[in-house]
Amino acid sequence: MSVQVENLEKNMAKLTIEVSAEELEKALQGAYLKQKNNISIPGFRKGKVPRAMVEKMYGAGIFYEDAANALIPEAYSNAVAESKLDVVSQPEVNVVQIEKGKPFIFTAEVAVKPEVTLGEYKGLEVPKADLTVTEEEIEAELKKEQEKNGRTIDVEDRPAQMGDTVTIDFEGSVDGVPFEGGAGKDYPLTLGSNTFIPGFEEQLAGVKLEEEVDVNVTFPEDYNAEELKGKAAVFKCTIHKIETKELPELDDDFAKDVSEFDTLDEYKADVKANLEKKKEADAKRAKEDAAVEKAVANASMEIPDAMVKSQAAQMVDNFVRRLQAQGMSMEQYMQYTGQTLEQMQDQMKPQATKQIQTRLVLEKVAEVENIEASEEKIDGEIQEMAKMYNMEADKLKELLGDFEKEQMKKDLAVQEAVTFLADHAVEVDAPEKTEE
Repeated sequence: MSVQVENLEKNMAKLTIEVSAEELEKALQGAYLKQKNNISIPGFRKGKVPRAMVEKMYGAGIFYEDAANALIPEAYSNAVAESKLDVVSQPEVNVVQIEKGKPFIFTAEVAVKPEVTLGEYKGLEVPKADLTVTEEEIEAELKKEQEKNGRTIDVEDRPAQMGDTVTIDFEGSVDGVPFEGGAGKDYPLTLGSNTFIPGFEEQLAGVKLEEEVDVNVTFPEDYNAEELKGKAAVFKCTIHKIETKELPELDDDFAKDVSEFDTLDEYKADVKANLEKKKEADAKRAKEDAAVEKAVANASMEIPDAMVKSQAAQMVDNFVRRLQAQGMSMEQYMQYTGQTLEQMQDQMKPQATKQIQTRLVLEKVAEVENIEASEEKIDGEIQEMAKMYNMEADKLKELLGDFEKEQMKKDLAVQEAVTFLADHAVEVDAPEKTEE
């Protein structure tokens, strides 16, 4: 096998790969042996037709496609290795020559990894996060826990009010005529949830049990049913049940019930500490994101379209797997959304481009700054993976191939490059907003 490389524009390359006539002959014979049991020609038993007779009967090219498909994967893989190209897309293959007694020649156009020119990446200015935890934030957390521990009770001695959950029968009409989907029985509705169209829930506040009331509303102009857009409607409603949530008192007993602390003050101090930790973690991520985004914006590179297409296709594949894990097929999703696979890939191209740019810049930073993952970090990563798969770490390490280990080292180096950019960034106060 021989390979010639032609560098094209926009980080594309064309490999012209030549496979010997002897290798082609072996592949043709292999294709014949694979198919011969399915070939019938009068005068010969099935599976006993000589290859020469088959080629005479159906043409010399009858086995060409199968032979090419058998030769191309290995020849392409060897050609990429020999040329030492860093290929970042699926090849676009074209057969140039396939003929008995002659070398098999095909071309493969591929995208190669673009060269990145880093701009400024150290000392980047990023917004300084406010880590202050306010009393309002602490109270909001306490309120969430209070709501979580509330109990639902039936109300019989007062009318419904906002915040209650009511069980209603309703029947809607426009100009006195009921419309499809406008009726329901024993429907639970939390007043103030904005589940129904604007103005509906508010008119049920003040209504007593088993009292019938007319609720007058106007459908929004952007309502999803064309025939109801902007129309005035009347809903005849009856409340059969009123429920409210009884919240526990925020006191020492509450603290004992929901935490390991004996007093509300101790519990509040713990809530504050947890909020501070969360803010610090959020601030760390925000600083990393801002530093990486600026470093990417300052860098220059020319990303080939084929690389973006490949990344978008991979993103769609990942999305399909997530859908399947939720019990939905891609066909069902496309039917539901009205999208095609090609449209989904096109929609994902901007995100794919951003992912590629980010990865390339981080890899370049790791290269320039000699950032490499230590053996300890690699072992730590393997241990985490082993826990996920419920395996022994040593066993998993044995199963990992050279490619997987090398990819793991690259991924860890990229993570460390993110930390490097954030550590060398300068936090600055956000400019104060001026009133116009």
